[in-house]
Amino acid sequence: MPIGSITSMALAATAVVLTASVIAGTVTMVIIFQIETEGVNMTAPPTISTTTEGPPPAMRLPKNLIPERYEVFIQPHLYSQIIEVVNETSPNQTMLFTGYSTVYFNCFLPTKSIYLHSRNQVISNPMVKEIISRNEVKVDSFHHHTDGSDFLEIKLRESLKLGHNYSLYLEFSGDISENLEALYVSTYTKGVPSDVVDPNSMRYLAATDLEPTDARKVFPCFDEPEMKAEFDVAVQQRKSMSAIGNAAIADRNVIDVDWELTKFHTTPKMSTYLFAIVVSELKEKCTVYEHQPVTMCIHARPAAIEAGHTEYAESISRKILDFYNGRFGITYRLNKLDQVALPDLNPAAMENWGLVTYQEAGLLYEEGVSSLLHKEVIATLIAHELAHQWFGNLVTMKWWNQIWLNEGFASYMSYFAVDYVEPTFEIEDVFIMSDLHTAFEEDALASSHPLSVPQDDIQRTYEIIEMFDTITYSKGAIVLRMLADVITQTTFNKGINSYLKAFALQNTDQNDLWEYIQKAVQEDGGNTDVAEMMDTWTNQVGYPVVTINTTSGVIYQKHFLFNDTAESRLMWHIPIRVMSNISDASPVPDWLTMESATKDPFQSKKGEWILANVNCTGYYRVNYDPDNWQRLLNQLTTNPNRIPVMNRGQLVDDAFNLARAKMVNVTLALNFTQFLVNETAYLPWESAVRNLKYFVLMFDRSEVYGPMQTYLRHQVEGLYDFFSNYTDNNAVPQKHSLQHNQITAIDVACSNGLPACLEMTTRLYGDWMKPNSTNKIHSNLRSVIYCQAVAQGGKKEWEFAWEKFQSSSETSEKEQLRVALSCTKKTWLLNRYLEYTLNPEKIRLMDVASTINYIANNAAGQALAWNFIRAHWDYVSLGDGAMLIEGVTRRFSTQFELEELERFNATYELGPANAAVHQAIEQTQVNIQWVREHQEIVLDWFEKAVKDYDL
Repeated sequence: MPIGSITSMALAATAVVLTASVIAGTVTMVIIFQIETEGVNMTAPPTISTTTEGPPPAMRLPKNLIPERYEVFIQPHLYSQIIEVVNETSPNQTMLFTGYSTVYFNCFLPTKSIYLHSRNQVISNPMVKEIISRNEVKVDSFHHHTDGSDFLEIKLRESLKLGHNYSLYLEFSGDISENLEALYVSTYTKGVPSDVVDPNSMRYLAATDLEPTDARKVFPCFDEPEMKAEFDVAVQQRKSMSAIGNAAIADRNVIDVDWELTKFHTTPKMSTYLFAIVVSELKEKCTVYEHQPVTMCIHARPAAIEAGHTEYAESISRKILDFYNGRFGITYRLNKLDQVALPDLNPAAMENWGLVTYQEAGLLYEEGVSSLLHKEVIATLIAHELAHQWFGNLVTMKWWNQIWLNEGFASYMSYFAVDYVEPTFEIEDVFIMSDLHTAFEEDALASSHPLSVPQDDIQRTYEIIEMFDTITYSKGAIVLRMLADVITQTTFNKGINSYLKAFALQNTDQNDLWEYIQKAVQEDGGNTDVAEMMDTWTNQVGYPVVTINTTSGVIYQKHFLFNDTAESRLMWHIPIRVMSNISDASPVPDWLTMESATKDPFQSKKGEWILANVNCTGYYRVNYDPDNWQRLLNQLTTNPNRIPVMNRGQLVDDAFNLARAKMVNVTLALNFTQFLVNETAYLPWESAVRNLKYFVLMFDRSEVYGPMQTYLRHQVEGLYDFFSNYTDNNAVPQKHSLQHNQITAIDVACSNGLPACLEMTTRLYGDWMKPNSTNKIHSNLRSVIYCQAVAQGGKKEWEFAWEKFQSSSETSEKEQLRVALSCTKKTWLLNRYLEYTLNPEKIRLMDVASTINYIANNAAGQALAWNFIRAHWDYVSLGDGAMLIEGVTRRFSTQFELEELERFNATYELGPANAAVHQAIEQTQVNIQWVREHQEIVLDWFEKAVKDYDL
């Protein structure tokens, strides 16, 4: 339904229904409050010096009051379906939620004001009590601050006393969000695709998504990660619905004919952003984990449960939990683990303790429809979120400036967990290289940020949200991998296990991590100064390029930046592991610090090539003298297997990015694509295609594009033929890396006009379009074949895909079709598709940003997308404005586009997209200069390369 429709339905709810709801809720609140305030656990008064009370920090809560426990009652007045229509525009639905909370806290500093967080809520009836005496502390007044802090200030007539324990009771009400934030509404159809036209099949549910600062929109709370507390939660929901929360259900009681009350056991101490509830008619499938008393349930739409779409997630979740229990030496803390496939969720998943939520595509695997490679996505996502049950939930960063301690660790641990549960995938190298290259790309801009940012720089919500980016996730994982390689994996594991045990249910910063890893290093006889090494990687922006002259053996480092005019004096402690064509990789790395390392390992003998950063264990690029580059290229051409496959991909990536930074000639980078004519491994091809994508983005509107397509068509022909027996017979290789490369072969071949590929995709898609035909395209190949067929076709092919997208209830199929619809070259169809993103009945809000980015990735749609997001920024940015900016501006390479982007920056309210816009401006400036200096050189290289082809 269009934006705002749900809100209007809430306003139109019948008076009888609302009155009954409020009366029932009020009675219940009174009963439960009387029960829950009995038997409060007391805390001994802390020993602390008394100082004069001052005002709170600008955007941070004062530390004079520390919460210990919350009692939260919440009642979503949501109906699971529309059961009564008053008139055409006013059904019975309501988006109201009401409730109350009591927070028990300790006073560490006398104060006459209580500060906590509340936003978009109506607050009433504050009551403060001293616990032991049960005396009430009178409230003078209370109000919300309007300075962006989200502070709710409660002024008291007398000061709270040092070392005493108090409780604060508040009642609250608010609106269930329609923008996928805080407590929000989601919809789905209950049954099969034919039910889409049946209004009785539509179902509503309410779920929470609170990270980082949306708990304050659900109930008043001390909404900072260091303010951990236990939670006792009660949810009152419609009798047709059920409620799940962080902890197991303790009791469920019928209140009246309409309502049921669900009470949960007490949670462990946790941060407010991990609080979660889901109120729905979803179905569940549960098993008992065999190694400890943990009930593991997966919740999804009834049709998905019945069809067995949760079975893959169920099978690997037990194995992943088993792996982490063994790896960390600490068993999972709760006695239940719910994983929920939600029809709508803004992030891909959220690690709420004991109640992990996912977008449906992240949890459901549809046999015969989902790509075999989609198992990698599901396994990685589950591994990431379950790693958070230790890194983030059990041990939490003190403040959002070091969120990499959560996200970097979860990404890093997922490498091992997925390899443990699916060893035949052999995808650890693929994941590592993906994280490495993703981080490299963003971290080569001066507008990047360190992993650990000064606390004072991360205060407002939009600044916190900006920290959830590639640097935090991917760079965080890669620098941890580098540290483990330096000190050995065994020592690293020992250090992090002791760190987790020491800080269970507490908060940390990176210095705590370094301390415990350092202890492990010393116990194991190592001599690495962990903090000295790692602070250069976490406290500084960017990364180095190491330049090696193999003739002289001279080696030095420099901050790598795409913008060659940017000044930097940053230096890193760099571990360098080398190998050559006459020696294997060095078992212990040499070090490059502010002084040059010894030159012996880096000076080549006659005919010898030197390769540094073996298996890409370090977070840095490597540049060589021209002779060594040529010797490496010769090796790739004659016998590429002598060089590790990760380094084959990395040599290509380094050459192209050094060329973008103008540290080597662009012709060197292009020369490193020539060996691919005989290469079948995935990583070198992935690296080349990804880097050539930059050339496509810069030149697909210029005369360079024609000879570039001819060259790529020639280079990929051998790879396409390598897979032709599979492709022509609608089959795929068994090895996952080859399955990836088969898709690469089809994509590159069709995109550059290889006749055999174009014929194949048109034929298979055309067969599917015939009346009463079934889809015989292999599930692995559907995404690329759909896209290429729609790109070659017209209105008929596009509308066929749109009809299939609308009618399918299969999550994987819908996702593949959603991408394919953006591939058409018809601008009027792309414009129609853009307009559909404004209608949540056509394109869900969580999919808006990615859909527009798919369209912008198409040369025919880029300008359309840029104009569209400016015209509709308030709506389209609700999903992920930062991702939108990065995607839509990737082609920008002209002065006019730069000026438009700068006007956008000056005119629009950017919020969490602010940093992304500044990065886009910097990247556009780099692009303009690079294109100006290299267009003629690149054109000349491609024209010479294709001169002798049989065209």
